[in-house]
Amino acid sequence: MPDILHRIVIAAPPEKVFQAITTADGFKGWWTDDVRAEPRVGSVAEFGFFKRETVFRMQIDELEAPIRVRWTCVGGPPEWVGTRIGWRLEPAKDGGTVVRFAHAGWRAIDGDFAPSNTTWGHLMHHLKWHAEGEDWGPHFRSEENEGR
Repeated sequence: MPDILHRIVIAAPPEKVFQAITTADGFKGWWTDDVRAEPRVGSVAEFGFFKRETVFRMQIDELEAPIRVRWTCVGGPPEWVGTRIGWRLEPAKDGGTVVRFAHAGWRAIDGDFAPSNTTWGHLMHHLKWHAEGEDWGPHFRSEENEGR
């Protein structure tokens, strides 16, 4: 099964990056402003896009602060359901954080795989900017989705 893999270095401590990938306020800073999430294993986080035309539901499988986050997609486009998403955070030599991201378990490389890979790559930069204190805001914004 193919996997999407990304690696990025962020000039922020792992604790700050962990907060950005586990809390509703964190996600609203870099991914989407339509989010319902709490950092609790067993809970299901919900991410809405394009006036909720697309909604992803992610079961929180593992939270090991500030080292690891793992989810399983339990709702959304069929190609996503059953895939697993994870972040591994490692201290960088310069005091920042090395983020290793994986979206694993895709059944094929056609369909949503390539566009999802591109979007995740872009999102890694939004996560970086957010954790480093730059105010770019989320990649997906409800007000920008009004006309879609």
